[in-house]
Amino acid sequence: MSLAIETVDLTRRFGSRTAVDRLNLRVRKGTIHGFLGPNGAGKTTTIKILAGLLRADGGEARVLGEKVGTDNPRARQRMGYMPELPKFPKYLTGRELLDLYGRMYGIGKERLREMVPRLLGTVGLREREDSKIGEYSKGMQQRFGLAQALLDDPEVVILDEPTVGLDPVGMVEFRDIIKSVAGKGATVLLSSHLLYEVQQVCGEVTIIDRGVCLASGSPQELSSKLGRKATLELEVLNLTDPMVEEIRKMPSVEGAAREGAKLTIKLSTAEDARPQISRQVSAMGGVIVSMTQTGTGLEELFMQLVSESGKGEAR
Repeated sequence: MSLAIETVDLTRRFGSRTAVDRLNLRVRKGTIHGFLGPNGAGKTTTIKILAGLLRADGGEARVLGEKVGTDNPRARQRMGYMPELPKFPKYLTGRELLDLYGRMYGIGKERLREMVPRLLGTVGLREREDSKIGEYSKGMQQRFGLAQALLDDPEVVILDEPTVGLDPVGMVEFRDIIKSVAGKGATVLLSSHLLYEVQQVCGEVTIIDRGVCLASGSPQELSSKLGRKATLELEVLNLTDPMVEEIRKMPSVEGAAREGAKLTIKLSTAEDARPQISRQVSAMGGVIVSMTQTGTGLEELFMQLVSESGKGEAR
């Protein structure tokens, strides 16, 4: 497995408090990886270490094979980073500031002339490129922060709570931008407390609490590992009692209850049983109008893991 980001027993303390506690994080190349945890879990501290803004007290971290640290610019040159609630000089325009950052990156004038308008267009600020940053709304400043993180087409993009201040439309547009970035081959590490947003865009997640990794993998893999069983709610045309009885006999089904055209199925496994149930319904003449699965979403997994961590069970 080719890794874009890897930490091994990464540790960071602030006085007597351990913010990151022997954290092992593995982010595969080309993925959008969600980095989740409650407030104070150690997400921002970990990200600052990866970005070279903080030194670790123990363990190590690597980005694209390069050991990160405040004295290693090679790792930072291939990385884009957007901090939580970024601050920008208010007296420069968006175009001027992005051009300035580009020159600090060492990007040539000709390339910047093409890149700056394109990036501002990507984040929806093309029409405001000559407005001063001080005139930008909070959401617009978040968009600008994403644009500067994408300067020079980085191979790894690290985003710390990037959707703060964005309205619902802005969040949808943000998801599309991130998917586009990953589609071009970049790896994205996305820290967020908005579980629904993460579930919409991330194929893999790592959940931490008190600096400790609680679980990592796809939401489906975590559901299976934790033994979470789903409930399916179906609306079925031509639903009959014999059909319900046959579904109850399926190995993956623990129980089934009918109410008119609605069928509620409690599964006995964490595996995805929707294809088999769909085939069974169709084979007996039923037509599925809708099917909803509950109980294995990211929010349920998050709450279970953090609750167990608080009881000392996940350490």
